[in-house]
Amino acid sequence: MVRAVDLRVGYAGAPVCAPVSFSLPAGKIMALVGPNGAGKSTVLRAVLGLLEPLSGTVQVLGRAVDERAVAYRAQVASVLDDDAWFPALTVSEHLYLTARGHGVADAEEEVDELLEEFGLADHAHALPTALSSGQRRRLLLAAGLVRPRSLLVLDEPEQRLDVAMRGHLADRLNAEKVAGGSVLLATHDPQLLAAVADRAVLVGDTSGTLSVDDAVEALQPGVL
Repeated sequence: MVRAVDLRVGYAGAPVCAPVSFSLPAGKIMALVGPNGAGKSTVLRAVLGLLEPLSGTVQVLGRAVDERAVAYRAQVASVLDDDAWFPALTVSEHLYLTARGHGVADAEEEVDELLEEFGLADHAHALPTALSSGQRRRLLLAAGLVRPRSLLVLDEPEQRLDVAMRGHLADRLNAEKVAGGSVLLATHDPQLLAAVADRAVLVGDTSGTLSVDDAVEALQPGVL
């Protein structure tokens, strides 16, 4: 699903982390771990084709990344740490437009289910700016999950979620890989990491693969 070889990322020619190499097969979840500012989000943006790598290669679905390609957009969904909503649309309108734009046949039913699942049903007719930060995060996650996909890319999806919703997120991600989908995420949450990840990659001044147990240990307070 994703293959990165000596991928170096950064801005204005300056790298933000050591080169990373990893391979994510179908039906697996890989976590990027590292301290704040290590470059995890930048690596995700390169994988998504939103940032040109400084060097190295990255392939998604066996091809060079082209986020404008129809085939790519039909199979890759992402939730980054951005407030990426339509400010003039209500919560339900946002999800419905996303679903229909990606060809979901039963869009209304799917949207209703996600509104209930993410505790947004009572806010279906609210604008995103009227939501709390946690509710806005749930909206972004729902918008990512309303799309058909074989690869889901998430940047710290646990942010601003309460304990119960973090547990539900873990269940959702595990269901994703049971269904044959792949997930690439950056996270700072050792409990989420332990609950879902099959593999981990350290991003920072040094890079490399870690066992999930070692990655969980690295995320403990004071380690990274």
